[in-house]
Amino acid sequence: MLMTRSIKTRIMFLMLIAACIIVPALADVKYTGGSPNLSAYVSGLNDFTAGSDIMIPIVIENSGLNQFEEVSSDITARDDLPNTAKFVTVNISAGDAPIVIKSDPQMIGDLLGQTTETVVFSATVNADAPAGTYLVPVDINYSTLSSVDEYTAQPMFQNYYQQHITTLTVPLVIKAEVIPKIISATPDNLVAGADGYVNITLKNIGSLDGTKATVRLLQDGESPIAPVDNGVYIGDFPVDSILTCPFKVSVDAAAVNKSYPVNVLVTYQNDEGDFVNSRTETAGVNVGGKVDFAIISPTISMSPGSKKIIQIEYKNTGDSTIKNAQALISAVTPFTSSNAVADLGDLAPGQSAIASYQISVSGNAVTKVYGLDSEIRYRDVLDNTYISDPMKVSIDVENVTGIQGILSNTVILSIIVAALMGLIYAIWYLRKKQR
Repeated sequence: MLMTRSIKTRIMFLMLIAACIIVPALADVKYTGGSPNLSAYVSGLNDFTAGSDIMIPIVIENSGLNQFEEVSSDITARDDLPNTAKFVTVNISAGDAPIVIKSDPQMIGDLLGQTTETVVFSATVNADAPAGTYLVPVDINYSTLSSVDEYTAQPMFQNYYQQHITTLTVPLVIKAEVIPKIISATPDNLVAGADGYVNITLKNIGSLDGTKATVRLLQDGESPIAPVDNGVYIGDFPVDSILTCPFKVSVDAAAVNKSYPVNVLVTYQNDEGDFVNSRTETAGVNVGGKVDFAIISPTISMSPGSKKIIQIEYKNTGDSTIKNAQALISAVTPFTSSNAVADLGDLAPGQSAIASYQISVSGNAVTKVYGLDSEIRYRDVLDNTYISDPMKVSIDVENVTGIQGILSNTVILSIIVAALMGLIYAIWYLRKKQR
């Protein structure tokens, strides 16, 4: 039998009443117990090398729970929960770790329960830091909700907070490694424009005995000192051991008399059997000025058609001793020379020597001051051969009158000699005929 419309209306009304009875009124929750539970750890790898600039990412975790809760339709939920760490500030200190902290305290705000925040601190590990595991203190400053005054007539709340300081620790590992320290970098005949040696004395101040080690010398940027041999195999390099390695280097000719940097590192086999590079150390090496010479004798005077032995004094104006020096002169028109090379021997810095050349001037030479090229061929203390930059020998060709002009003119002298020889022959012939 079909339902009438009035019956359907009654049924729907009864269902609506039942729903209102079954569904309770909306209620709020109030937590009355619990607190933050903070912990800290380093995110990722926490092992570092001595002498390095590092970043330490520290994770702050709040695992605190709210222990008691009250559910009622006549209460108002609170904004702050008992397990929330509020106004959190994190700071770390070195403790007994061989590091220097460079960051200021980090503020991360509120840290709710079951959440984490990461703060990053920059630091520098001491250059001579011993290997080992160190505990770095982490100070966490925060506040918690301690109590609430509730004014039901309003409703209004007044929250009260309590400040806390919690100190935790995180482990920091300084890896064992070879740490080279340059004791000295001594130059050996190191002058601009030549090859020489640098003697590097090293000490292993690290915490690891290096094996199968090689000391390497590297050019520092635009430094004029460039290695010719950049690796010296030393084998074992125990902790606290000291050794000296000679490196052959070349010095750019543009270098001046001062100290220039060189870089040194050690490649070695570590405990895991891997070949690794140590950190790079830099040392200053003194370089002497370029080997140079100067002619200190005055201008030579000659006349057209003359021949004479000239003496030229050369001075070593550089910073190193030269060996087996030979002076050379280039005689070009209107000059000729029967001996263009003269031995000077060994010359220390500031020392001079005289070379003698026999020079002739053609009779039709124009009177003026000429400059003849002269250079010095020499050996350094490593027995390398070099040739100096050209220098000018000044010869003033001028007409000389009187006896000096006659004596300096080879043509006139030849005529005079021939005339004298003719006169002597004539006298001899006449006396012979008279007999």
